Amino acid sequence: MRRAVLLVVLFLLALVVTPVRAESFDGSELRVSGGVFRDEHGREVVLRGFNVSGTAKLAEYRGLPFANTADARKSAQAMKQLTGANAVRFLLTWAWIEPQRGQIDHAYLDGVTAQLRAFTGLGIRVYLDFHQDLYSRHLFNKDSWYTGDGAPAWAASGYPKESCGLCFHWGQNMKNNNAVTAATYDFWHNRNGVQDSFVNAAGEALEHVREALPANEFKLVVGVDPLNEPYAGKYDAGQTSQTWERDLLMPFYHRFRAEMDEAGWTAKPAFVEPLVFWNQNVDFFAEPGGLALVPALGERFVFNAHFYDGKAQSGLLMPGKAADGQYTQAFGTIRDRARALGTTAIVSEFGHPVSGFTSDKTPSVLKAIYQGLDSTAPGARWWSAPRGSVISGSQWHWDTNYGRHRELMNDDPGKVKTDGDAMNDEHFSAVKLDAAGNAVLNVDRAIVDRVYPQAVAGTTLAFTYEDRAYQTWQQIPLPAVRTLVGSAPFAVLVWDSSGGSAPTELHLPESLRSPLVVSSASSSVEGGKLLLRSGQGRQFALVTAPSAGNVAAAEAEIRQWSVSW
Repeated sequence: MRRAVLLVVLFLLALVVTPVRAESFDGSELRVSGGVFRDEHGREVVLRGFNVSGTAKLAEYRGLPFANTADARKSAQAMKQLTGANAVRFLLTWAWIEPQRGQIDHAYLDGVTAQLRAFTGLGIRVYLDFHQDLYSRHLFNKDSWYTGDGAPAWAASGYPKESCGLCFHWGQNMKNNNAVTAATYDFWHNRNGVQDSFVNAAGEALEHVREALPANEFKLVVGVDPLNEPYAGKYDAGQTSQTWERDLLMPFYHRFRAEMDEAGWTAKPAFVEPLVFWNQNVDFFAEPGGLALVPALGERFVFNAHFYDGKAQSGLLMPGKAADGQYTQAFGTIRDRARALGTTAIVSEFGHPVSGFTSDKTPSVLKAIYQGLDSTAPGARWWSAPRGSVISGSQWHWDTNYGRHRELMNDDPGKVKTDGDAMNDEHFSAVKLDAAGNAVLNVDRAIVDRVYPQAVAGTTLAFTYEDRAYQTWQQIPLPAVRTLVGSAPFAVLVWDSSGGSAPTELHLPESLRSPLVVSSASSSVEGGKLLLRSGQGRQFALVTAPSAGNVAAAEAEIRQWSVSW
């Protein structure tokens, strides 16, 4: 009888909810320290969310992600409600910043700032992305099969008639289209001062945004991506992809970093991308890179990678679905490169088509990508090799205009694109609007509304989340824990606590809003967050659905396990 009473007490303690004002610890500025993002309370912060949005690449709304600020607010609210996102990568493009050489369009930048504030106003952090694909839409003929974005018309004139030849994917233009390769080459070699103009325009844009934002919202701006998906266009004689990164790409980043400082962004890191092809898994696209020949970046830079499974998208090179641990090695390489460069990592783009002939792979691919972001081991081996940092990431993308566009492709009134993302026949948006105008997901909510450690008071040692979407990959070896969890989704976090006053915070998805928490720390739930408070030292937390299992036995098992490695 006494044992039964004890079990009931332990069960109730595991569920206890203590009123805590989580908001009092939000809104602080981030910095890179010790290979992770940390806030002003010293907590390790993980950024998760989406790119907003592919619409910014189009002319439809003059380079803005949304038709107006009201739409931006609705989108931001839906993203927070449906996914628990705490950060977005916000796109803007040079073409709309400087449509005429030397003339900055401050009205466009007012629109950028107003739509950006739809996110910061909800406490969602933002990092800016100066976006480009295939250099510029102004390189492409009206009747072309493809289009681009990025540079203004004045910076894209005088190039040969574009043609990709026999191309199966728009990305092949980066290597096969003479107009694209020539213009891109000229950018890196600063022909006619074109790179000078871009850097100066970017500096004007950054200064405008800083001055337009209230100080408390500028704190929520994490940093800036100087240029999306850089590539050489073509190489000089004797030049390799890695020496190009060292000799042309990195000097550009240092120029941009100096421009950030001059614009008042000194405290914010530059999110610098390596050569876009460096981690491509299709051999004929892949080129060595990853900033391998570059000296340590340090904490004023972030190693910023993208990840797409080209084989899965082809439908031919990977005929089946993604499996447990499919991308463990790829994300391990991203972690390793960030560590070698003396900074932290972020994966600012990843995803898979939500419609089309390979969309049957989407649940497995996204699950495997999030697994790679969360941990360093497959589910089958996680309990025996759990150590590893959690990587920040932004899924491509969150476009409430999906399937409702009206884009005149390459300004051709005879080619009005309405389907999907309205950009090179892509279908990546995780969201769309239904007939009533409400945001609904294009993907399984269980995959994108996830437990993740938004802020850890100390240092994360291990984390995993089994969402139970598509398949179950986690194999729990601890019998009492396995019985307690059953078939419910669950997360495990192990950390060395600093014992500070600010709590460790985990986002709770819709499926776990009233969780069972088995932890060495005291726990409470507020506003979709699990708050964990503890003294210094090794801590653990298991988060799952309420269960009739033996809480005390599960706690004993996981406590012993958490200090055994």
